[in-house]
Order: sequence, then C-alpha cells, then structure tokens
Amino acid sequence: MTQQSTPAFSEPSLEETRHEIARHWGWFLALGILLVLAGMAAIAFPFLSTIAAKIAIGWIFLVAGVVEVIHAFYVKRWAGFFWNLLIGLLYIVAGAWLAFFPLTGVLTLTIVIAALFIAEGIMEFIMGLRMRPHDGWGWVVFSGLVAVAAGLLIALSLPASAVWALGLLAGINLLFSGWSFIYLALGGKRASEEGIAAAG
Repeated sequence: MTQQSTPAFSEPSLEETRHEIARHWGWFLALGILLVLAGMAAIAFPFLSTIAAKIAIGWIFLVAGVVEVIHAFYVKRWAGFFWNLLIGLLYIVAGAWLAFFPLTGVLTLTIVIAALFIAEGIMEFIMGLRMRPHDGWGWVVFSGLVAVAAGLLIALSLPASAVWALGLLAGINLLFSGWSFIYLALGGKRASEEGIAAAG
C-alpha cells in the first residue's frame, strides 16, 4: 500500500492563521511599531541631499526588510507567510542598492522606488485577501492599495517626482504598513485574551 506523501508546505487554515496571530501578537505589534517609526524617519529626510537621503532610506529599508524576513520565519503558519517573506526580501534588495550604491542616478532610484512600491502593494493586497476575515485584514488590503497608488504617483510624475518622492512617499508607505500590522496585532491580542478567558 502506497503512503501518500505530505507536501513540505501546506496552506494553513483560517483557524491556524488566527491561532498563530493570537499566539505571536507581540511580534506583529513590534513589527508594526518598527515600520511606523521607520516611516516617520523616512518622512524627515525629503529635503536632505540626494546621497544622504538615499543612504538613510536604504538603511531604513534594510532594517525593515530584515525584520520582516525574521518575522516571516518566526511566525510560519499563517496565511501571509509567503507574501510577508517576499516583501521583506524586496525591502532588503532595494535597501542594499540604495545604501551601498549612493552615487547612482536619482532618476533611476526614483524608478526603482516606484517599482518597489507597486510590487509590494500588490503582494500586500493579496496577503490581506488571503487573511480574510481575520481582524485587521482590511487594513492590510488598504495598505497594499496605498503602496500601489504611491508607486503610480511617483512613476507618473517623473522626472519632477525625483526631487520630493524619496523620503515623503517611502515614509507614508511604511506608516501604512506599520499600522496594518499594529491592527493585526491588536486583533490577535483580543483573540488571545478571549481564549484565555474561555479556558478559565
């Protein structure tokens, strides 16, 4: 009799996703707060010199990306794992390019930022839909739409957008991503408290 092999990664159920978010809500909250702080820092940079802004935003993206990747592997069994991991890798690649190649053209940088926002927004939108109807899924979808809109705004305003887009829109995007994770964490905290109360 042949035993059917189990795939290495199976799609978690809604209940498993809720359980993982409730169990690790503190990690979701920490990630959200970090992204909000990173967004506030990015907004503070739009009028600095091009090189300084690129390096600063690059390191902000690098840190945010590393935290997202760590978060994705720490909280594996939730519906947004794969998309969370991809978003983190996108931030790491873009951050490394910004931080370690500061003399590249600002116009090219602006195009890369626009592409990053659009790609991240699409993945965040899909991640939010896959988490439905968990508390906070709508904020993740909304955050994805904002990221896509920010990317399109930058792309359609070229080349003028190269002057102001970097810090301002990066900060806005990170702020919305951060708040979406904070709302997920608060929903998970409520679910965890309800579970403890029910067990008691």
